[in-house]
Amino acid sequence: MDISLDLVKKLREKTGAGIADCKKALMESDGDIEKAIEYLRKKGAATSQKRSDRVAKEGLIYARVNEARNEAAIVEVNCETDFVAKSDKFNELAKTAVEAVFAAKSGDVNALLSANTAGGGTIQQVIDGTTASVGEKVEFKRAAFFSSADGFFCDYNHLGNKVASLIEITGKVTDEGVTLGNDIAMQIVAMKPITIDRSGVSAEMIEKEKEIYKVQAINEGKPENIADRIATNKVEKFYEENCLVEQEFVKESGKTVNEVIKQVSALSGSEYKVKAMVRYQLGETIGA
Repeated sequence: MDISLDLVKKLREKTGAGIADCKKALMESDGDIEKAIEYLRKKGAATSQKRSDRVAKEGLIYARVNEARNEAAIVEVNCETDFVAKSDKFNELAKTAVEAVFAAKSGDVNALLSANTAGGGTIQQVIDGTTASVGEKVEFKRAAFFSSADGFFCDYNHLGNKVASLIEITGKVTDEGVTLGNDIAMQIVAMKPITIDRSGVSAEMIEKEKEIYKVQAINEGKPENIADRIATNKVEKFYEENCLVEQEFVKESGKTVNEVIKQVSALSGSEYKVKAMVRYQLGETIGA
């Protein structure tokens, strides 16, 4: 089977493996990218599901909560260069997009494009005006809106607005609770959890991870019984790294996020629990 250079390049971007390894993996997998990734991981040539992030367009991510903290919105708007992304004109567009999401109580971008803005005109007209002003293609990429009946929202926008997060927490809105929420929102940006707790990880994913870890250990010369034990330990490590409440708290080493939540709950007199989270990173949907 002939393997194209483009396919090899795509696999390299996803895994960080060498050209020869990528080509062999693709040949062994009949050109199937996902199977090739799994093949490389088992051989130890790729050490993570996606070592490198997808190539990103320029632009901004904005996350916001309303004053009552019972509604939240997050948007991604794109342009072609970082220079334009830092301009006042483009920042105004991003803020207008967030306001439109709140006004419509919807994250449906197609519907939002025809929504009227507070300054007059539709979002699409504002985009067209921004495009004409900056001389670049401008796009309202995605958005999400959330409301809470039994909790509150907190947000975190990382410096430069290339990544941001929202978190919904059940419990009373207190100063301690909001500080906790803001800190966990920062945790989500920094540590990239894929789920809140173990219930969010499918049995299929765990079995796949365990099999990969076992094959890696056997390839390193470990006996099967030892390889099984190594795989089990690595699955626990997988949970600790990818489940939000099991991660080490970034602002206080030696404690997990769950331990900090319990600590703040006891001090404030309100039981807090993470109900939902969302994390946007610039360009992560490119090619998806």
